[in-house]
Amino acid sequence: MNLKRYRDWIIVVLALAVPFWFLRASMKDPRQATGADKVLIEIATPVQYAAAALARGLSGLWGDYVYLVDVKQDNASLLAQNARLRQRVSELESLEAENRRLRRLLDLKNVTEGEVVTAAVIGKNTNEFFRVIRVTLDRPSPAIGPNLPVLHADGIVGTTQKVSGDTVDVRLVVDAAEAVDVVVQRTGARGILRGTGNEREYSCRVQYMERVDEVAVGDKLVTSGVGLRYPKGIDVCTVSKVMKRDFGIYQDILCTPTVDFSRLEEVVIVLGGKLEPAASATAPTKSKEKD
Repeated sequence: MNLKRYRDWIIVVLALAVPFWFLRASMKDPRQATGADKVLIEIATPVQYAAAALARGLSGLWGDYVYLVDVKQDNASLLAQNARLRQRVSELESLEAENRRLRRLLDLKNVTEGEVVTAAVIGKNTNEFFRVIRVTLDRPSPAIGPNLPVLHADGIVGTTQKVSGDTVDVRLVVDAAEAVDVVVQRTGARGILRGTGNEREYSCRVQYMERVDEVAVGDKLVTSGVGLRYPKGIDVCTVSKVMKRDFGIYQDILCTPTVDFSRLEEVVIVLGGKLEPAASATAPTKSKEKD
């Protein structure tokens, strides 16, 4: 029991004395150092070096940990800021696209003769028999009725059908029941354009264009102004296929509307002007050539 008590005291004394001796030997002037002091310094040097290296390593490790924590926080902050900026850019791009559409719509209103009213597309009804969109007027107008031309900055949309308050059904030019008197912008060749009613795509065909008339893929067809149903010179479609038969009077022409109906958002309804209920379904009259 006494041995254990003495052992504890000896450990305490050594724990206090040994560092004191090492410290005393390290602080003593080298010229006054004794042999014991030099031995203690030689023993302490590698221990001090190892301790310093360990301390530097632990300090560096802790610094790296703190740095990584700060970097992680900075990254999270930058990611959130980047997400906000990307959302803002997307909003600004949407506003810019909307401004371009509205500016083109305003230009169309300014160049269209007669009173017009703008409307926003709110629904579509496309099936095997009908190609119709539903629009809502930006302002009420007692002049709204059936068979009024509906336009877009890219060209003809169709004609109004059923009217219910501020809501109007518009039959698209690609509907099989719709017909437009058109001419080839490049050559002046005339025909009657009808919608194909194809439920898988927006397309039209041209009837009663004589086989000798010059028309090629890529030609643009515009309204002729005949019948005053639509203003003259409005884009209608672009020729996508020409089929000239070896017999018969007329050629078969397929075309694609200049208006992208899948992305249609705003339209203009023309209120003024003398309008006929439909384009003639018969062949357009040709002027007789002199012999």
